[in-house]
Amino acid sequence: MIPARYAATRFPGKLMQLLGSKTVIRHTYDATVATHLFDEVIVVTDSEIIFAEITAAGGKALMSKQEHESGSDRIAEAAAEMEVDIIVNVQGDTPFVKKEPLQKLLQQFDDASVQVASMMQVLTKQTEIDDPNFVKVAVDKNMNSLFFSRSVIPYPRDKELSTVYYEHIGVYAFRKQALMNFTQWPISPLEAAEKIECLRYLENGMPLRMVVVNYMGVEIDTPEDLERAANLL
Repeated sequence: MIPARYAATRFPGKLMQLLGSKTVIRHTYDATVATHLFDEVIVVTDSEIIFAEITAAGGKALMSKQEHESGSDRIAEAAAEMEVDIIVNVQGDTPFVKKEPLQKLLQQFDDASVQVASMMQVLTKQTEIDDPNFVKVAVDKNMNSLFFSRSVIPYPRDKELSTVYYEHIGVYAFRKQALMNFTQWPISPLEAAEKIECLRYLENGMPLRMVVVNYMGVEIDTPEDLERAANLL
């Protein structure tokens, strides 16, 4: 499922921006379908413009019935009545979705203890490590998330050490019940402070199993990201 909100705070209408010959949301949808990993790929949106963009191209889209605070809440409404095992949330602003990372994500559910899984990639540029638009994640030795932050984590107090920094990529996979639980929990204090929805899982005692993936391209959060995406395309 691809949650697709039209009115983004930092870049309104970003999903309908042209990237090459197609809109950002069409790139994301087409790339997700092209992985052939899923029984269904559905865009879930609050926007008739986005709905028309997908359905006119022969894709599948659903209109949300109410307002939602997060993408997870949006897809949970759509998934509530569906008989599904695993739901993958591909953010609408990730036009360079690839098969191999998604396959690696799905494999985490071979472990029965995993309720939620997500992706991360290594950050190497200091400007990106320092940039609050790049959400960082710290993990334990079993690759379970410890914390997500827009701040630099871990903080490099010892400058002699070589520290690895991971950027959280906004692609999630859930067992259906974990997603339903998420929607029943109120927005948590850390989530509200950082504006990072997956902190709600951590604050309710549910870690995310993280997988390291190769470069997943650019998430479109700002006009500058769109420029970077165009260059990458």
